Amino acid sequence: MQDGPAPQSCAEPAEASESRPAAAPDFSRLAFVAGPNAEAQEALEALTARYGSVPIERADAVVALGGDGFMLEVLHAHLGHSLPIYGMNRGTVGFLLNEYGEDDLPGRLARADRVVLHPLRMVAETVGGERVAAIAINEVALFRETRQAAKVRIRIDEIVRLEELVCDGIMVATPAGSTAYNLSAHGPIIPIGTPLLALTPISAFRPRRWRGALLPHGATVAFEVLEVDKRPVSAVADFTEVRNVARVTVQEDRRTAFTLLFDSEHNLEERILKEQFTP
Repeated sequence: MQDGPAPQSCAEPAEASESRPAAAPDFSRLAFVAGPNAEAQEALEALTARYGSVPIERADAVVALGGDGFMLEVLHAHLGHSLPIYGMNRGTVGFLLNEYGEDDLPGRLARADRVVLHPLRMVAETVGGERVAAIAINEVALFRETRQAAKVRIRIDEIVRLEELVCDGIMVATPAGSTAYNLSAHGPIIPIGTPLLALTPISAFRPRRWRGALLPHGATVAFEVLEVDKRPVSAVADFTEVRNVARVTVQEDRRTAFTLLFDSEHNLEERILKEQFTP
C-alpha cells in the first residue's frame, strides 16, 4: 500500500507566532501637563495642537513639560496611577527630564527606557502627639527650627547607631534624590537601581568627622529628637512639612512605584554617572 500525503503539522503556526517580537507600546493617546512658566505653556500649546491631549483616564502616558520641581509635583499628583510619565525640560536643570523636541513624540516614548522608582514613606510624630504620614520621591529631611543646633538620636532597624548627632539637620535620600539636596550636602550619588539609601547629615557639628552612611533600601530609619522644647525640629518629605517633631520614621515604600520614561541616548543612569565626574 502506498503512503498517503504527509499530514500537515499543526505546531508550525504556533511556533511561528511565538517567535514574533512583542508589539511596541502604543502611545497615540497622550495627556499633556505643563508648569506655569511661559516656556512650558508655549510648549503645551504647540504639542497639544500637534498631537491633541486626552484626559488621564484615557491616556497611554503623561507628558510633563517643566523643570524638576514641576516633575516632582506631577509624580505626586499621579500617585496611584500606573501610567508612565515622560518629562521634557522646559525649566532649568531638568535632571529628571528629557530634552525638548516636538517631532515623532509617540515614537520617542515607544523607544524610551523605563525606570521604576520607589518613594520613601515618612511617619512624623509631633511633640503634641499628632501623627502625619507623607511620601517623598527625593528625600526626607529634618531641620532645626531655631538658632540652636538640633540634637538627634539615630536608630537603624531599632538599633541605636548614633546616640547623639548635633547638626543643622539630617536626611534620607533615594537614588533619584541623591543628586538633589543630598548632593549639595556632600552626600553620595547613588546610581538608579542600586538597592541603597543615603543617610546624610546637614552641617554636622558633633561627631565632627561623621559624613553619613549608605543603608540597605529595606532599612527602617528612626530619628528621635532630643531636647524637643529647647531645640525644635521640623521634618520635610518633598512638599510636606511637619513642625515640632519628636520622632520620625522613614522607610522605602515598595508598594508604591512610579514609571519614568527616558530617551535611551540620554537616560537617567547615564546622567547620574556623568554627574559624578562633573567638576
